[in-house]
Amino acid sequence: MTSGNLTSAEEAVLNKIEEKEIDFLRLQFTDILGTVKNVSVPARQAEKAFADGIYFDGSSIEGFVRIQESDMRLVPDSDTFSILPWRQSEEGASARMICDVYNTSTGEPFDGDPRYVLKQALERADEMGYEVNFAPEPEFFMFEEDEDGRATTETADYGGYFDLAPKDLASDVRRDIIYGLEDMGFEIEASHHEVARGQYEINFEYDDALATADNVGTFRTVVRAIAAEHDLHATFMPKPIPKINGSGMHTHMSLMDESGENAFHDEDDEFNLSATAHSFLAGILEHAPAITAVANPTVNSYKRLVPGYEAPVYVAWSDRNRSALVRKPAARVPAASRIELRSPDPSCNPYLAFAVMIHAGLDGVERDLETPDPVQENIYEFDEAKREEYGIETLPSNLGEAVDALEDDEAIYSALGDHIASKFVEAKRQEFEEYLIDVSEWELDRYLETF
Repeated sequence: MTSGNLTSAEEAVLNKIEEKEIDFLRLQFTDILGTVKNVSVPARQAEKAFADGIYFDGSSIEGFVRIQESDMRLVPDSDTFSILPWRQSEEGASARMICDVYNTSTGEPFDGDPRYVLKQALERADEMGYEVNFAPEPEFFMFEEDEDGRATTETADYGGYFDLAPKDLASDVRRDIIYGLEDMGFEIEASHHEVARGQYEINFEYDDALATADNVGTFRTVVRAIAAEHDLHATFMPKPIPKINGSGMHTHMSLMDESGENAFHDEDDEFNLSATAHSFLAGILEHAPAITAVANPTVNSYKRLVPGYEAPVYVAWSDRNRSALVRKPAARVPAASRIELRSPDPSCNPYLAFAVMIHAGLDGVERDLETPDPVQENIYEFDEAKREEYGIETLPSNLGEAVDALEDDEAIYSALGDHIASKFVEAKRQEFEEYLIDVSEWELDRYLETF
């Protein structure tokens, strides 16, 4: 099952398809909003997919192309081949590959493909002599389903931070999720119950930014699929329950230089951060409002980004406390020196979110920006006057403000490319406008019988 026109990696995939008796392939990609899409083909089409790609109608995909430009081509990345652990039976199995999207009229990568946008950010880093590593920490809730199989907001348990069974009743589900992730090649570092009831976190090992973005999409798919096998609904909605902590996706990042050393580490610096790291961090802080539109892309995201629920809203950094937007975690070895952006949430499109973080940081490096002094106190306890004294700004308070910040920030807007930036802004403005004219249950409960 090999062809001389294929790479050795592609031939290895064809051999594995035959060896594992794979019946169907899911060729996956994401739309601008980060929703995973897939075209399912018989596994015998794998060689054709590698050689010629698989054509599909892009006009029906959010933010892709107009109806008259609808023919698009999927080209699978052989490095992303993985067997789906929940799609195996005695009759056969299914596997997936993540694809790049090409424009059939030009033969060039499609500029509306979020994966391509991230690749361009990585090219910029490569030209500057850096490889980019990311390690996100996506949190999620699991809820009971009703008798019709629809999601409720009844949590799967009433445990708290790091609780064990019997309070953490979902530990068995998490175990199955971890087994499923490991079957798909994940290196799991830790799993635990989070602060809120029914909320969990599973951490996987850092990797280069592209592989990590692929992993985030896979992670969300696996968590949902295996939770469903237990009659639970897993959600990455940032704030599904009011008045308790929401779900974040704290994102750790670092740069490796051309010699393979951590470009963020400097043993002689007070914080063990190099000049490159300081400038990268300063770039993140400067562009934080615009990054927020991409890393916190839903109306609901801003129900999480409020003081009092451990979500960072203040544009500052620290090497000690978690109330700042950016934290420098303690590193046991030089290779572990990194910075952590604490604002993103798991509803974001990881390709776009990582891309704008990279461009923001590299902009700081290119301009040799200096970091402000770290804030070691708990910023949540500051009043407005003290925040002003420290020069601490606040992230956008809603999606509308965040989109305004994105449009005003030329470096971050252009990082998305004209196609995605315009389509993203259009979609998010519409979402925010729909939210503004809606009437919530809170308003009905508060006002309907009062006035």
